[in-house]
Amino acid sequence: MADDIGYTAAMRELEEILAQIEADDVDVDLLSARVTRAAELIRLCRERIHATRIEVEEIVAGLEDADEQAERRQ
Repeated sequence: MADDIGYTAAMRELEEILAQIEADDVDVDLLSARVTRAAELIRLCRERIHATRIEVEEIVAGLEDADEQAERRQ
């Protein structure tokens, strides 16, 4: 996927798509395209969440390592 949108923008677009899909007058011709786009956005959001979780874990691990090193020096 070539989208370079942020998590917040992706979530906002997902909410718009959901509203369109839930509408009583949903355009059946566009339904497949909307569901496909929603799947792409969900994938993007999951990837961003996963990457952020890994980054946070690395930061926390770095802090713990720094604490351990400081304790050894004392």
